[in-house]
Amino acid sequence: MSKYRSHNCGELNISHKNQKAVLSGWINKKRDHGNLLFLDLRDNYGITQCVVDKENLIFEKLEKLPLETVIKLTGKVIERTKETINSNLPTGEIEVSIETYEILGATKELPMPVFSDQEYSEEIRLKYRFLDLRRKKIHQNIILRSKVISFIRLEMQKLGFLEFQTPILTSSSPEGARDFLVPSRLNPGKFYALPQAPQQFKQLIMVSGFDKYFQIAPCFRDEDARADRSPGEFYQLDLEMSFVEQEDVFKVVEELIVKVFKKFSTKKMIYEKFPKISYSESMLKYGSDKPDLRNPLIINDVTEVFKRDDVKFEIFKKLVKNGSLVRCLVTKNTKDKPRSFFDGIDNWAKQQGSSGLAYFIIENDGKLFGKGPVGKFFSEQSLIQLMEITKAGEGDTVFLSCGKQNEVEKILNLARTKIAEDLKLIDENSFAFCWIVDYPMFELDENTNKIKFSHNPFSMPQGDINNLDLKNPLNLKAFQYDIVCNGVELSSGAIRNHIPELMYKLFEVAGYSKKDVDEKFSGMINALSYGAPPHGGIAPGIDRIVMLLADEKNIREVTMFPMNQNAQDLMMNAPSDVSEEQLKELNLLIKKKN
Repeated sequence: MSKYRSHNCGELNISHKNQKAVLSGWINKKRDHGNLLFLDLRDNYGITQCVVDKENLIFEKLEKLPLETVIKLTGKVIERTKETINSNLPTGEIEVSIETYEILGATKELPMPVFSDQEYSEEIRLKYRFLDLRRKKIHQNIILRSKVISFIRLEMQKLGFLEFQTPILTSSSPEGARDFLVPSRLNPGKFYALPQAPQQFKQLIMVSGFDKYFQIAPCFRDEDARADRSPGEFYQLDLEMSFVEQEDVFKVVEELIVKVFKKFSTKKMIYEKFPKISYSESMLKYGSDKPDLRNPLIINDVTEVFKRDDVKFEIFKKLVKNGSLVRCLVTKNTKDKPRSFFDGIDNWAKQQGSSGLAYFIIENDGKLFGKGPVGKFFSEQSLIQLMEITKAGEGDTVFLSCGKQNEVEKILNLARTKIAEDLKLIDENSFAFCWIVDYPMFELDENTNKIKFSHNPFSMPQGDINNLDLKNPLNLKAFQYDIVCNGVELSSGAIRNHIPELMYKLFEVAGYSKKDVDEKFSGMINALSYGAPPHGGIAPGIDRIVMLLADEKNIREVTMFPMNQNAQDLMMNAPSDVSEEQLKELNLLIKKKN
């Protein structure tokens, strides 16, 4: 027995009645009943109610101790009366009659109460994260995270994967985000980069002859924060396999994901065999490559309807003639909704920066007609065509958006979520996974009008690699894939390009010379020249997996020490200034902006 405890605060029960106990922990709550003082003692394992009567000399001293003081106490385990049993606690049938106590750790006045469910500002929570982590919900989230990682590690080992660690200090590479740079003292004027992902190293592991690799990998990206992305660092299950095709990767990952989510959640899984949706289909039907398949609303392209002579909606018709698209959402059986519902959706769309959503309701008084602000512009035959395209019926509402493809996709993706939430169409007690596949190899940069890689530059293109149409690179698809769940991207992966000559050609399309490639990826290119196996992999985000399992909306709720929105660690005051001496050692000079 430790001098600090014979039991933890979560294990005493009726079988320990009349035994002596030594407990240590934090004072969670106190309740003064005049003659009796009840004290809830908390540690990592649970809560035990302790009691002392006023006749005891330590009564007044315990009474004055502030919450979150760390104490050790000794006492006798006694049975609670039936009316005082707390069935919500494993220790709820007993309490400890306090005989002695000792202060192990005093506390200052708390900036936030630990036992309270009250919400506090991000600034307070992150500055005092060590207190925030004591709170029950987030404490349990962090424990869940540990259990998930341990489970994943064991399952990967069962599948024959070997765990390796790849370097943290490496070279800068164009992988889609800004690098965090680390100056080299021994190589003045040169910099290491923290890895955005172990991309090159895991491919090099395959070239080295290891067949299956994984690690719980820290990744560093100088990105802006958002709900599902923490600035600075995050963790992913990084894995790579040799001699595999796309389906081989899918099989391993699907089985793992299903096991994890069944193990750690009671929510139902809509698909245990994940549907595969092409990138182009996803953008058409959902307006996004991160679709929430719990949402039954589907986007349809109805541009052809607006080319008819019997459609008189001139605003849209003129835009269509100039190359715009018209796409729509159909909501089933919504004719009885009040006018305020429809106008509310239209006004909401305008607040998102669009021109709004035109709408009408399909009705029938012997013939089909459109009821609503724009319904009068449609003939019966045009409505029949629209209904055939969208599978709409009488009593359904059609919401329309017209504009450039990316504009229409953006607003209808948002509207799809907004309307589904308003109509309560989403089953919150479920997970809907899918694969997004057939990503374009390249895309056009809207700012520079230049061609760039759409995803990972090391991906293998689809088709006959000896006869690729590199003159029309935007038509080229890659063996790239994402896992999406409930509208959250969990992972990106690809079958890799292991052929140096092909890599040079593809990088040339994106504006990189052979010299550029040799400089930035010398280790990779050189290694691939010495007999590289076909290989592929993926990297599901640990933080996002736990966020979904914990039913949290923000990734900070499952991260032990996250940064704030400005990529600052308020608790440790990072980033911080450094001394002139340190800068001198690194041959650096800080030049402040005017």
